[in-house]
Amino acid sequence: MKGKIVDNYTRCIHYHSDLDVIAIKFKCCKEYYPCYKCHEEESDHEYKAWRKNEFDTRAVLCGVCKNEMTIHEYLASGNQCPYCGAAFNPGCSKHYHLYFEV
Repeated sequence: MKGKIVDNYTRCIHYHSDLDVIAIKFKCCKEYYPCYKCHEEESDHEYKAWRKNEFDTRAVLCGVCKNEMTIHEYLASGNQCPYCGAAFNPGCSKHYHLYFEV
């Protein structure tokens, strides 16, 4: 895990509410970051969004139970971990275009 992490639930200095408990594996570098801002600050390259035909890739990590979800599972989750039931921040959908082809 890379980024400016503030706790064991993948919260970072940019997003650290009770619901900010996911990390995204960036397609460009195959590294997990808590958010796009962490990626921008710590990587030396531009991000690339996962294509729709790659949505079966395990690229979303629940910071509570540490299970990796496919992008399909995450997008269909209703903002709740399908493994442990932890609530996810619905506001993350505002940034989907940075992570996933929409």
